[in-house]
Amino acid sequence: MPNTDSAKRALRKMQRRRVKNRNERSALRTSVKKVRVTAAAVTTGASNVESAKTVLQLAIKKIDQSAAKHLIHANKASRDKSRLMKLVNKLSAPAAK
Repeated sequence: MPNTDSAKRALRKMQRRRVKNRNERSALRTSVKKVRVTAAAVTTGASNVESAKTVLQLAIKKIDQSAAKHLIHANKASRDKSRLMKLVNKLSAPAAK
């Protein structure tokens, strides 16, 4: 337990930030999961590639915002965007014979 007034204030601030960061991180993970689920739906024929691209753009925006807020590292943001784009681009590529 904090003893000084400044330590008590710092604890309150950390608790507020923890809740906010947890919500932001959860939203980020949800947007990434939506891309993967939509991509899987495209492979089964339940969805089209355009919907996957739309969901991908929203996820990329969310990833960039999270990196700008230092919620995730910039390199992780770049890696995640690259992997998601690779996944969606593979869906729209013509099948190799």
